Amino acid sequence: MKNFIVKPLFLLALLAGASLSIAACEKDNNFTRRNMLQVDETYGYSNINLQDCQYNLDNLPIESLSPGEKTSILFMREEEKLARDIYLKFQEKWNLNAFGNISASEQTHMDAMLKLITKYNLTDPVGENGVGVFTNSDLQALYDALLSQGETSLIEALKVAALVEEVDIVDLQTALATVVDNQDVEMVYENLLAASRNHLRAFVKNLQNQGVTYVPQRLTQAEFDAIINSGWEHGQHGG
Repeated sequence: MKNFIVKPLFLLALLAGASLSIAACEKDNNFTRRNMLQVDETYGYSNINLQDCQYNLDNLPIESLSPGEKTSILFMREEEKLARDIYLKFQEKWNLNAFGNISASEQTHMDAMLKLITKYNLTDPVGENGVGVFTNSDLQALYDALLSQGETSLIEALKVAALVEEVDIVDLQTALATVVDNQDVEMVYENLLAASRNHLRAFVKNLQNQGVTYVPQRLTQAEFDAIINSGWEHGQHGG
């Protein structure tokens, strides 16, 4: 008799689990994703709307993270911090609005990455680290070198800022092409990518105002020209 009781209960558990899995996989089809990116129409400063970001994350399924996705999420959290910290330091040094406004935007990018970290119960590499302090040794070395370069002149600071955005663009593109599979990670990355392209345009425009033509250092000239010759991007709804 015990076998006849256990087997139906086991089958019911399997069916319940399957139903939940199917519901989770189809969850993203039951809502309209909100556009998370808020773009300044004049200067291109691009914030992530964190309420809309959270809404989208809450309604997209939790999927298994590959080791590559985990590594990428933790890295991008600190790379967004690098951008924020560099611009904060340059704002203090050079008192240029672009640095102050874009550092505030980068804070929202950091916060969006933290939401992914929280959703997947990962350990935040930023923690209580202050400005200019990084867990990743490569990012620490890059920050130190770029800060030193940008403190020599306003033009060098703007060149550094443009380079930071190039690095961000390349790293996000590479991650999307090679390791990112989850819908929610892809959604956040696509919006950060659009924001980085906007910020690159903004810093290049500031260099032009200083009479300087910026030469790309990480993107190809064709990739760079395609970005610069396009208008402000307003994010990716996805789905």
